[in-house]
Amino acid sequence: MNHAPVTLPRLTALARQAAPKLLEGVVAPLVVFYTAMVVLGFKWALVATVSWVYAGVGWRLVRRVKVPATMYLAAFAVTVRALVAFWTGTWLWFFIQPECGTICISIVFLASVRLNRPLVQKLTLDYIHLPSAVLKHERVRRFFARITLLWAFVLLANSTLSIALAVYEWLGGSLGAFMILRTSAVAVISGAAICFSLYAFKRLLNRLHVAHA
Repeated sequence: MNHAPVTLPRLTALARQAAPKLLEGVVAPLVVFYTAMVVLGFKWALVATVSWVYAGVGWRLVRRVKVPATMYLAAFAVTVRALVAFWTGTWLWFFIQPECGTICISIVFLASVRLNRPLVQKLTLDYIHLPSAVLKHERVRRFFARITLLWAFVLLANSTLSIALAVYEWLGGSLGAFMILRTSAVAVISGAAICFSLYAFKRLLNRLHVAHA
């Protein structure tokens, strides 16, 4: 196998790249929603959260920075979520809706393995170049299939747990408790899966380099 060694960026570099997007797209909307709800009430919290997402899109448009397609999808999704939550008058549906979508995504992950087109491989190639000779290797194909299965179950576990916590706290707890518990649980599960995936990928590449040195 004649190709240059393929290496992954350091975890610290990946974290620096991901942190701003994580803060803007995940952490900040939750903080805006909860703060606005405590100060202004539930309906104004919905308005504030939607405004935050649209402000992110507008800021990029004004600066003539390319707006990722995912941001448009996020803006559309948060609008639908807010409308449904506004209509029902409860925060429960605002947080359950995306979890239902995540469950659907986990099913797509499972189906992609069945179709021999593991989605994790496609997502990986969006960020890391792998030579075609590497992608055709049987070990690599098995790796991406197994990691796709792993993430299908991670997404399913996160969504199921989030829905259970949301219903439990809605019935007898509080929004604040739900947000803390849900965020902590998802961070632990997803963080462990990310670390394992990166470790397994580096281990696979090292084995391929040794085998074909």
